[in-house]
Amino acid sequence: MSKVKITPLADRVLVLAEAAEEKTASGIIIPDTAKEKPQRGTIAAVGKGKVDEPMTVKIGDTVLYGKYSGTELNVDGTDYLMMRESDILAIV
Repeated sequence: MSKVKITPLADRVLVLAEAAEEKTASGIIIPDTAKEKPQRGTIAAVGKGKVDEPMTVKIGDTVLYGKYSGTELNVDGTDYLMMRESDILAIV
């Protein structure tokens, strides 16, 4: 993974979201208007955490997060989500 020019503060993380599914398992192509927002991504950058709460995720971890979590950012042409670590549901 390339080095990102953004450093999240406190308990925030920068997540590179996976691409939405292009077609179903049976081969049906999904139009852009019907694609669901992905809920899985890879950690691209991690903040230092809070004094009493160290960070549990690290760069490169694949995580699951809530459907409407995070703030969308575009950095150097790549779309990311900035969210608090507490918005992450699981590491897979």
